[in-house]
Amino acid sequence: MTKLRLAIVGAGPAGIYAADILLKAERRFDVSIDLFEQLPAPYGLVRYGVAPDHPRIKGIITALRDVLDRGDIRLFGNVRFGEDITLEDLKRHYNAVIFATGAIRDTSLDIPGIDAVASYGAADYVSWFDGHPDVPREWPLDAASVAVLGNGNVALDVARMLAKHAEDLLVTEVPANVYEGLKASEVTDVHVFGRRGPAQVKFTPLELRELGELRDVDMVVYDEDFDYDDASKDAVASNKQVMVIDRVLQSWRKRESVNNAGGTASRRLHLHFWARPVEVRKDDAGRVAALVYERTRPDGQGGAIGTGEMREVPIQALYRAIGYFGSPLPGVPFDKKHGVIPNREGQVLAKDSNQQMPGIYATGWIKRGPVGLIGHTKSDAMETVRHIINDQGSWWRPEDPSEEAIPALLEERGVTWTDLDGWHRLDEHEIALGAPEERARIKVVPRDEMVRVSRGE
Repeated sequence: MTKLRLAIVGAGPAGIYAADILLKAERRFDVSIDLFEQLPAPYGLVRYGVAPDHPRIKGIITALRDVLDRGDIRLFGNVRFGEDITLEDLKRHYNAVIFATGAIRDTSLDIPGIDAVASYGAADYVSWFDGHPDVPREWPLDAASVAVLGNGNVALDVARMLAKHAEDLLVTEVPANVYEGLKASEVTDVHVFGRRGPAQVKFTPLELRELGELRDVDMVVYDEDFDYDDASKDAVASNKQVMVIDRVLQSWRKRESVNNAGGTASRRLHLHFWARPVEVRKDDAGRVAALVYERTRPDGQGGAIGTGEMREVPIQALYRAIGYFGSPLPGVPFDKKHGVIPNREGQVLAKDSNQQMPGIYATGWIKRGPVGLIGHTKSDAMETVRHIINDQGSWWRPEDPSEEAIPALLEERGVTWTDLDGWHRLDEHEIALGAPEERARIKVVPRDEMVRVSRGE
């Protein structure tokens, strides 16, 4: 019987779902799958892109763990594609590869002053508070007034993790260095800016509702933002999610703290709608000093157009949360405009000719861009896997498809990789660290420590 030796680069939800779907699919050949992950631990953005106070979303890890723990997928963690293992290596040892590397960089924003000191990408801050091993241990939280640009769930995560009191995170898996950093934060006001109105936001009702439940944080919304046009009224009337969001926001308008009147909390979280960022003003030292934005208004079709009215809000730090962007991989075609690997339904296409490249596939955000939830990732993987099964005639013909070849290659190159048993060791170690404080776990942050614990050294 023919056997498919498949490499998957990226052990987040996209890669793990693709492996699971292929193993369960109807096919006329055996399958052997190796997952390669540049971090010492699996699960990608579920471990390193979801705020620590979101245990419900972290529940996805349980489903991913069940897939890996079946024992029919090998994991090679702490292996960097393009450095420790190359595309040529994969062609020598596998019939095909799926790239499931996601999107972890911030989309750029081209406005004057965006390069100021204390102007950050949200992804870097998220990586810091999630204990990503490849970002600095410390994060400057010396600003009293902070702006967050964006109206999606990442913007709300960032705003919440700026406004929330550190003590309220002690029930979570927040790393020790992150807790200490947040405890010393000088923030008093967090301003969230969106260029469209309350009925056009991209966040989910659950995320929004959580903001209003923060201890010792007043929610501030502005009456002028709620003069709905017909398109907004229709959206509220016809879409249940928009209706719930509107209900939450309307309830905040009735609070005493609204419009800065009568609030008693030590911190405030302001939501500004109909606000298009125009410029980041700098002080003499080149640091963020203010955000200039243009007041917008509805265009009648659910969008926004400028009014020409400029406003300015004094701030000392700024976070842009306007979307993630993919990163190029050595030897793999890349679409710089959209931040994805060019593909047709997951079949990777050569950049110049637009012809299918045999043996190379993509799934997840690096395939379609950083949009959609976990459900989209599953259907995405199904589409890609279907093509792999049907493309059997054009698979690579590897020189050495033996399962022993990859550990030998990594050993020879001095790569200290981690495996599934190693992840179990690290998992148990983190849970044990949290137990004395009755916490689910305390995440290990330094890469070398993660590797040492995983390898039992």
